[in-house]
Amino acid sequence: MMAMLSISARFGVGDPAWLNPAIVVGSILAAALTALIFHFVMVPIALRLTNRTAIDLDDQVVRAARWPLSLGIIVLGIYLAVTIPVDLSARQQEIVDTIAKAAGLILATSLVLRVVTRSLDWYLHNLAAQTPGDMDDRLLPMVRRAVVVLISAVGGLLVLDTLGVPISPLIAGLGLGGLAVALALQPTLANVFAGAYVMTEGVIAPGDYIELEGSVAGYVMEVSWRSTRVRTWGNNLVVIPNSKFAETIFTNYQQPLPPVNVYLTCGVSYESDLHLVEAVSREVMENLLETDPNGVKEYGAWFGFESFGDSTVVFWLFLQAKDRLASFELQSALIRDLQQRFSEEGIVINYPVRALRFPDGWRPGGTVRQDGGEESQSTSASRPTPPRRRSRPQTDRHLSDDAPSDAGGDGPDI
Repeated sequence: MMAMLSISARFGVGDPAWLNPAIVVGSILAAALTALIFHFVMVPIALRLTNRTAIDLDDQVVRAARWPLSLGIIVLGIYLAVTIPVDLSARQQEIVDTIAKAAGLILATSLVLRVVTRSLDWYLHNLAAQTPGDMDDRLLPMVRRAVVVLISAVGGLLVLDTLGVPISPLIAGLGLGGLAVALALQPTLANVFAGAYVMTEGVIAPGDYIELEGSVAGYVMEVSWRSTRVRTWGNNLVVIPNSKFAETIFTNYQQPLPPVNVYLTCGVSYESDLHLVEAVSREVMENLLETDPNGVKEYGAWFGFESFGDSTVVFWLFLQAKDRLASFELQSALIRDLQQRFSEEGIVINYPVRALRFPDGWRPGGTVRQDGGEESQSTSASRPTPPRRRSRPQTDRHLSDDAPSDAGGDGPDI
């Protein structure tokens, strides 16, 4: 400043009134010109250099920092233009410093916020799709929102503190208010944390068919932070709170792999040739794996006799279908083809049989005495028949020699 005054005095100008405003305006214009050069010249050059790298994360960082840094150059130029050539009082200097600090904190908060959000968006669009699970796809949007709120809150508190606003009571009030809100929203927060557990666990995903223990069964439509939505076979939507879902035992038919095993049991009569039964069963399964696209040929076909049943020899057949829906079609085709081949080979798929055994010497129309002899039909018919009680049905009656004469019958009731 003194050098400018000496130069102006040498030309006989003295200390003109327009000099300080001219210096202020010139400094601001110089800062604006520097910002324009940075924004339109230096940043494009930096972008050309970052384009040569393998990933474009550095491009996103440069683009995110472009506007905050350009505005920061202008703010710095205005601050220097006001404080250096102009003689400010202590109070005025304090006000200018406070405003400059607040503006710098706002720009710094904006810079950090833009860089962090651009980085998270870049990861979500470029790397999240390449990960095996979809946990990051569902978790990162919420993390992004939480980061925005956190950085904005911290920056806002720093700006208020710089402006002289006491933030200690505000922080204490926010703490008490947060505690009250947490107590009031305890069920919702429980669902949120349970939702985070369900998402990070990676045991279910949209499209999986699940069955809750003794409850709902259907396809998972969406897993949100508060609830899990399941579409049942009746095409109805069931909303399950995550707090209950996280504590429920459920079966996921899509995990750990989509293929589903088909286990079928059957039985043939004891008169059947078991070697032929096994050969026919294996042939049916092998033909089915060759022709039916629902089967997994690489898994193979398995057969084994299980036990001797009441009226059949029980055996099982084991195949694998490519998914759960295909397992129904594969099992239906297996039952159909197996029954057809057994009919062609004369193999009987037996059904339960009950044998009725009567005392020795019994014949329809006659009764048996205690000594094993048989009363004639005419003798038994000549005796009066007492009325029957419906409340006590009789399955078999044996007459003894000392039985009353009026206790005759018309044969055993079967």
